[in-house]
Amino acid sequence: MRFPILETKRLKLIEITHQHLDSIFSILSLEEVTKYYGTDPFILPAEATKLIDMYHKNFHEKRGIRWGIKLKENQKIIGTIGLNALQLNNKRAEIGYELHPSYWRNGFATEALKEVLNFSFEQLDLHRVGAVVYPENTVSLNLLKKLGFTNEGLLRDYIYQNKQSHDTYVLSLLKHEWEKSQVK
Repeated sequence: MRFPILETKRLKLIEITHQHLDSIFSILSLEEVTKYYGTDPFILPAEATKLIDMYHKNFHEKRGIRWGIKLKENQKIIGTIGLNALQLNNKRAEIGYELHPSYWRNGFATEALKEVLNFSFEQLDLHRVGAVVYPENTVSLNLLKKLGFTNEGLLRDYIYQNKQSHDTYVLSLLKHEWEKSQVK
């Protein structure tokens, strides 16, 4: 499968390559970004290299797709978004995303999420897209709920980060719910 390039009014969702290493490192080395990401902040650029390699491996093994979120106006990578734990045979995946804090609260996450959800349900024919979110990450929880996700419950001590266990919520959006919300 060829890597799918997606576009919105303000964004281009592209394949992440090693040429984006500096952008990925600058985003994921920020504690304010990674505190709800399930990982500690990056310390070395080699960590970003390893992550980019994992994105490529997951895509080629059909286990995930991770896009770089690029602003059309200046061609800058401002974050990533993707499908993790992709299981085409079971028609499901989990979505994850992060943006550089300079671009928070501008609607970019909403714009990228809508495009990836459309792709997931229309092109990949997924039935379910899930999300795992820290309860403290109210901005992300509110965004997912606004897009129609249902909170299915709490996973106790689900993620171990910063030398402690954290609870997470699991949310989901089903294809028929997404289609119904798009008919307006």
